[in-house]
Order: sequence, then C-alpha cells, then structure tokens
Amino acid sequence: MKYRNLWLGFIAVIVGSFAVLGYYGIEIYREAPPIPAQVVTTSGKIIFTEQDIKDGQNVWQSTGGQQLGSIWGHGAYVAPDWSADWLHKEAMFFLDTWAQETQGKSYDDLDEETQAMLQARLQKQIRANTYNPATGILTISDLRAEAIAEVSKHYTGLFTDDPALAKHRDAYAMADNTVKDPVRMEKLNAFFFWTSWACVTERPGKAITYTNNWPAETLVANRPSSDLIIWTGFSVIILIAGVGLLAYYYASNKEEEIDHSRLPKQDPLLGLKATPSMKATLKYFWIVTALILVQVTLGVVTAHYGVEGQALYGFPLADYLPYSITRTWHVQLAIFWIATSWLATGLYIAPAVSGYEPKFQKLGVNFLFICLLIIVAGSLAGQWYGIMQKLGYTENFWFGHQGYEYVDLGRFWQIFLLVGLFVWLALMVRAIWPAFKNDVEGRHLLGMFLISSAAIALFYAAGLMWGQHTNLAIAEYWRWWVVHLWVEGFFEVFATVVIAFLFVRMGLLDTKMATATVLFSTIIFLFGGIIGTFHHLYFSGTPTAVMALGATFSALEVVPLVLIGFEAYHNLQISRSTQWIRAYKWPIYCFIAVAFWNMVGAGVFGFVINPPIALYYMQGLNTTPVHAHTALFGVYGILGIGLMLFVLKGLSARRRWKDGVISFAFWSINVGLMLMVVISVLPIGLMQAWASVEYGLWYARSMEFMQTDTMNILRWLRVIGDTIFAGGVLALGWFIIGLKTGWSLEDDEDVSPVDYPSVKDHKAVR
Repeated sequence: MKYRNLWLGFIAVIVGSFAVLGYYGIEIYREAPPIPAQVVTTSGKIIFTEQDIKDGQNVWQSTGGQQLGSIWGHGAYVAPDWSADWLHKEAMFFLDTWAQETQGKSYDDLDEETQAMLQARLQKQIRANTYNPATGILTISDLRAEAIAEVSKHYTGLFTDDPALAKHRDAYAMADNTVKDPVRMEKLNAFFFWTSWACVTERPGKAITYTNNWPAETLVANRPSSDLIIWTGFSVIILIAGVGLLAYYYASNKEEEIDHSRLPKQDPLLGLKATPSMKATLKYFWIVTALILVQVTLGVVTAHYGVEGQALYGFPLADYLPYSITRTWHVQLAIFWIATSWLATGLYIAPAVSGYEPKFQKLGVNFLFICLLIIVAGSLAGQWYGIMQKLGYTENFWFGHQGYEYVDLGRFWQIFLLVGLFVWLALMVRAIWPAFKNDVEGRHLLGMFLISSAAIALFYAAGLMWGQHTNLAIAEYWRWWVVHLWVEGFFEVFATVVIAFLFVRMGLLDTKMATATVLFSTIIFLFGGIIGTFHHLYFSGTPTAVMALGATFSALEVVPLVLIGFEAYHNLQISRSTQWIRAYKWPIYCFIAVAFWNMVGAGVFGFVINPPIALYYMQGLNTTPVHAHTALFGVYGILGIGLMLFVLKGLSARRRWKDGVISFAFWSINVGLMLMVVISVLPIGLMQAWASVEYGLWYARSMEFMQTDTMNILRWLRVIGDTIFAGGVLALGWFIIGLKTGWSLEDDEDVSPVDYPSVKDHKAVR
C-alpha cells in the first residue's frame, strides 16, 4: 500500500470517529438524568435537595465509590449494585404495603393474579416521570417517601454498625462504620435514591428509562427494549462481515516467509553502548518489579475478602485495610506498573533509535522517576485517608479517592501525573527528533511513534473533564475516554509501534513492511476502537443512539483480534529464525502470549459481554472481571513484562540468561491466569448470568445467591490458579534480581565478542 493512502485513511478514521464521539458526547450532556433541585412529596414535604444528592455522590466516592459495590453496573462485584438493590427494595416495600392493605398478607403469599395486578399498579406509579424541568422539582407520592425512609434505614444500618446486618457486611466485604457520620449517611441515601430513580423513570416521551430499562427487574417492567435486541443482532452481523473481509485481506496479502539468508548473522543490538539516559531507565524496572509483587499480593487479599468478608484467616484486616482499599490499590498499582514499564521502554528506545543523547536527558529521566515515586506513594496514601473517612468532601476529591474505577486517584495526583506524562513526551520528542529529521526511509514509522507518544500524554487529560459535582452519566462518559481510549486505545498503538521498532532495529523486519503494517493495523484497530468506547455506556444514563453506535463499532473492535493468531505465528517464526535471536526468547514469548490473550481475553471474553442483550444481563457480574483480568494483565501486563525483559537484556551483561526460573515464571503466570478464570471466576459469572436472567440483577448480586455452598466452593477453587500465578510472579521477581546478582546468568556470552560501533554511529532505522 502507498504510505499516502494509509496516512489519509488514518486521518479520516481519527477525524470521523472523534466527530461522532464528540457529537454524541453533547447528547449525553443534554439527555443525562436530571438531578432535581428538590424531591418533594405530594403533601409538600421536602425529602432531598439537589445539594443532598451531589454531596451524597461525594460520600459514595469517599467510601471507595466503584470499589465497593457498583452503580449502574460499574464497579466491584462482592457488594450489591446499589442502584439495582435499592430499586428492588423500594419496589417490594410498595407491593408488601399494598398486599397488607388489601389482602392482609405479604406480597409473596398472594396468588399470581393478585401479584400481577399489584405489579401493574406499581409500574404505573413508579415508571411515571414526575420531574418538572421548569421548576427542577421531582414530585413523589407519600407512600414512596415512606419507601425511601424504609430503604434508607436498611442502608444506614448496613453502612454503619447495626449488629442485625453484621452478616450482610461480612458477605459484602464491608468494614463496620464504612460511613461514620450520620449526616453523611443521609446524603449517601439521597444519592442512591437518585441512581435508582434514573433506572426506573421513563425518559420524557419515551417508553424506556434513563438507563435503557437496566437493570432487569420484572416487578417494575424493566425488560430489554426492542432497540437493544435489534442492535444486538446487527452487531453480530457486523462481526461476521468484518471477520470475513479481514480474512480475505490476509489471504490475498499473505506475508512472505522469513528469508533467513537476509537476517543479520549476529545481534545488531548487542554491541550498542547504552547512553546515560538509557542506563537511567534501569531503576524504573526495579520499581515495576516491586509494584507487580505488591499488586499481586493485594489481589490475593482482595480475592480472600470474597470468602472471609472482613478478615484474613481470622485477623481483622478490614479495620486497617478494608476491601475497598485493597481493591483500589490492586487496580491502581496495575495501571502504575504497566504504564511505567511501557514509558520506561520508550525512554530507552528513543536514544537507541536516533543515536542521539540530548543534553540533560539523564537528568530528565531521573527527575521523572522521582515524580513517579511521589505520585504512587502520595495517591495511595490519599486513597487510604479518604476511605477511612478522614477527609472532607473537597479534600477527598483533590487528594483522596475520586471513586471512579481506574482513575481513583485524587485530582491533584491526576494533574501531577498528567504533567509527568508531558515531561515524558518532551523527553521522547527531543531524543527522537534528530532521527525524524534525517531518516527519510524510517520517517513514517517514527511519525507514528511520535503520534502515539503524544496521544498517551493528551488523552489522559480527559480525566480532568469532570468535577467534584459532575452528573454521574457525564463523569462516566469522560472516565471511559481514559480507560478505553487511553489504556485500551493509544497505549495499544504505542505498543504496536514499539514492537515494530524493536524488530526493525534487530534487522528482522523491513522498514517499509513494518511501517505499512503498523499504519494498517492502527487504522483497523481505531476504526472500531474509538466509537466502540460507547459499548461501556449502554446503561449509564445515555440516549439510545449511544447503544446503537457502541454495539456496531465494538463488534468491529473484535474483528482484528479474531485473526490475531497470524501475529502470534509470525512472532514464533521470528523467535526461531536465527541462532542469536534466541537470546530474546522470553521477551518474544511474551509478545506471543500477548497475541493469545488478545484473542481470548479481549476478543472472546470481551465479545461475550459486548452485545447489548448480553451486557443487559451481565453488566456488573463476574463475567466482567473475566474479561478485565485476561485483557488487562494478559495483554497489557504481559506486554509490559515483555518490554521490561527486552530492555533488561540490553542493559544487563551480555552473558546468556538461565532458562529455568524465567521459564517457570512465564508458564506459571499464563497457566495460573487461565486457571484462575476458567475454574473460578468464569463459572461464578455464568451462574450469576443465569440468576440475572431468571430473577434480576439484584438477586445475582445478593447475599442469598452469592453465599451458597456452591459459590463458596467456586471462590475457594480460585486458590489453585492464584497460587500458580503468584508463584510465577515471585519467580519473575527472583529472576530479575538475579540479573543484578548474577544467579540468573550463565557463564558464557550470547555470541562471540565482536567490535561494534557505538550508539552514535548507528542510523536511526535501517
């Protein structure tokens, strides 16, 4: 393909996709569930005010937000989905009250005909939109006010220390006195009511609720809409058509077999003399290794809370590190160490590619490292103070816990990290710019390298687009810009470019072929990936058009992943192509594992929950962490490990690596991850999906369903995969330490000693 056509395609995809994302973003702002100025009964009593609901959102964030239960299906999976749980409890209060008034018995004891009559009465009242946009007043019946008071009483006891609900707190992994202030608890109830109200109240002039009839709840007629079913079918058609077209492309543009006669006889990188700034990246990988170990340890503790609620084998750990903190840190550290590995790899590669060490580059790398340490330590400490209820609303927003999964760190730390990313971008540009100016042949690949680097810095800024009191529907829109576009989007592009650079630099790929492949892959990936962001927002208070676009383009996201086996096969061929390349066996094996998990974790497990009808019943169930673990760790984590191993190979002595420990680490991590999912998390998720279809989401997340003997056995079975996985991570740490001490190295060298030129004598890209 001509570079010009590829660049035009790339520009068209970027401009067109972000135009759609922006236009419907405006629609989300316009049609988000309104926050009423007052919630007033028909008799004139004020129940809640707008400020109560907004403050309640801040209280929810300070408890850990999406790290303790979920709202609209987004968040953690041990405690209930508060919006679905509140809705069911409120509905049952209506039905039981009417049943007692009319029949003198509970609703469950009534015959089916009477139950159906009361359900119809409930649906007529509770689905009606009584919000007045002119006055901002939401009018409710006196009976609904009684229902709110009753549900609030239950939640107050649950979030404080009511002994009658101790069993519930244990089942939900909630610490006693999660909320310590009664005033805060009143405001939290106001927020929970509002999120539930949006789930059951129909949009003006439409027969669907603000959350597109989610969650499934027969009592209030929350059922899949016709639009949801139609766009599910369309997404499957798009997937099949996309796979067919891409398969045709692969068949008609079959890559040539590797020509062994044209490969370098010796490692082109072995003789490169690392510059001071390249050597300075070593400390980053020591921190990456430490963070992996801490993150996995926190994952073990978090998983154990699922079976022992507030303790760790009898020790009352929740008094000091409750579930919401360990899960926050587990998720946050994953982002930190993966991003650190990728960014450090970029800092290492830039001078190697250009052959140029800018003035004060090492100082910049060291300064960025210090900033990284401050951000990690400061944000984790702030989150602990926030969840332990030691910060006010504003202080928590700025320095504590924002409550949004993957972007939990306080706003100050967000800004600090954003500044750090721009410092990193400046270091990258100044190191690689000479190569971009001088190397005509490699300029296109270098251009993609610079664009993807800039996108990493720029798109994290989307996390600053919401404020302390932003409507949850709007905050979710921007949050997924960070999680989907930053983490899953442009980091993926950056990784693709970096791997291509590595193989080109090693003489294993032709520059022209690598450039064309990177551009084409990026176009295919972003064509579905950018607008595909909407598949996270089907039921987050967004209009129906968002569901249609999300279903269509998220199906296209899966298309390149289905055929990613070609990439795995190509990388396997490379690993066996010549004798010296075996020195890079384990980094390349990591790249092969990434291709596998991309297909299985992002592709198969991702598409299982992507179609609207599937996600309608599965959102907020353990089918989501199946996808999250196999995609986040399987793809991005193992890629981070592979990049780290590649750089360590360049920075360490030229002695051969011992295969024993690193082989055990590689296979244990991958096998452990698969077992963790297949024998524990996935079966739990599938059983929950059945319960959600049969009875509703509230039941699939309830204590009654999740604390059965079968569920406990499945949770304990996770120990098998977790133990193997943790053993692999420990072995990885031991191996990396051994590169410094020498116990991971053989006595002989990779190749015979040869005189090599220094970095400055190398061209940017060959």
